[in-house]
Amino acid sequence: MNSESRSGVPEGGATVAAGRRPRKALAVVSGAIVFLILIALGTWQVQRLHWKEGLIATIASRMAEPPVDLLAALKADPDVAAQEYRPVTVEGTFDHRFERHFLATFKGQAGFNVYTPLKLDDGDWVFVNRGFVPYDRKDPSTREQGEVQGRVTVTGLLRPVLAEKPSSLVPDNEPGKNIFYWKDIRAMAASSGLPADAKVLGLFVDAGDAPNPGGLPVGGTTIVDLPNNHLQYAVTWYGLAAALAGVLIAWLLRQRKPG
Repeated sequence: MNSESRSGVPEGGATVAAGRRPRKALAVVSGAIVFLILIALGTWQVQRLHWKEGLIATIASRMAEPPVDLLAALKADPDVAAQEYRPVTVEGTFDHRFERHFLATFKGQAGFNVYTPLKLDDGDWVFVNRGFVPYDRKDPSTREQGEVQGRVTVTGLLRPVLAEKPSSLVPDNEPGKNIFYWKDIRAMAASSGLPADAKVLGLFVDAGDAPNPGGLPVGGTTIVDLPNNHLQYAVTWYGLAAALAGVLIAWLLRQRKPG
């Protein structure tokens, strides 16, 4: 029996060629889908880049504004998160007996940010981050000069509270030791010794850099750190898409060459 078809092509070769066509089409379709996914991821990162740049610009502009009265700002807009980093002033009296300590670093030195409740004229309380103290100055008795008495006016930045621990990698707070690894205002208030019926505002105020007597706590330690790596991510996704397109085109060109 003749092993060739009437066209002169071996019957087995025709079968192999026919079998290659579905696989070739599948490879092209799969490659196109992955290419589109990579392009979509790159475009999403570009959108995130524009959003992050806008957010950074908004925060910078907001921080440059003159301070406003805290209670007036809250009355005008109760959404604290929408006013993060807004400069505010607030008046009241500190009760240093109830200060809480948040583990922090400042200029490479380990220590704590001191959060002290400030009693307002209407009887409400607001926790003020008065600033940084070194680890060995956690005990207020080692910095008595800085425990200012009487009515004060605090100028600082409005900060929202956290609803939950930001990450499972963050240790659990130790209220009994007065050491906090994340700013849980409920635990801070409950463990501070404030009266059980005390109304604590759901926000923090980070005090500015006005010096305290004795030099401690060191105010003005707020870190505004908004990572902006979206351009790098976009370039990576677009680069992978371009590489995939190059590989796929090269493979298709090889497939066209006679075997």
